[in-house]
Amino acid sequence: MTRIDELPSTRPGGWDDPAAPPLPAPLELYAATVGRDWVDYNQHMSEWCYLLVMGDSSDTFFRYVGIDDEYRASGRSLYTVETHIRNLAETSEGDELRLSLRVLDADAKRVRILHEVWHGTTLAATGEQMLLHVDAVAGRTAPMPAELQRRMRLLAAAHRTLPVPEYVGRPIAMKG
Repeated sequence: MTRIDELPSTRPGGWDDPAAPPLPAPLELYAATVGRDWVDYNQHMSEWCYLLVMGDSSDTFFRYVGIDDEYRASGRSLYTVETHIRNLAETSEGDELRLSLRVLDADAKRVRILHEVWHGTTLAATGEQMLLHVDAVAGRTAPMPAELQRRMRLLAAAHRTLPVPEYVGRPIAMKG
């Protein structure tokens, strides 16, 4: 499994270097191998583990945009306030997973992201999340610093070039 603390603490090449490669669309910052303790009694990856790997992918994304240990030590961070996970295919112990992440939308206080969990060419799970920027010292939501807002807008613009999957924003419902 990729260790989060081994990943770069911000975008390689910086955010303003004209020689830096274009922003990836989508981001692929995290990969994991299904461990023995992630497998349930059906010999498949347990549902809570999909949220675990999506959380680890979010943490790598946070570091990528500059929300690192120092930023969090200042009392600010992004908190997940809503998650919609779809489990689409089974994975088993030893399976290699790669995760992609898109910034679907962002404003001063909110970021909406989409995780896709891939096993080879099979889409195993998706997770759509709403994140809020929080100032824990003040005990409330707060606007992100201007530079962080700019980075989120740049990523959202780069990711808008991708087709939006039909399941994005779809509620859970029973037909009939």
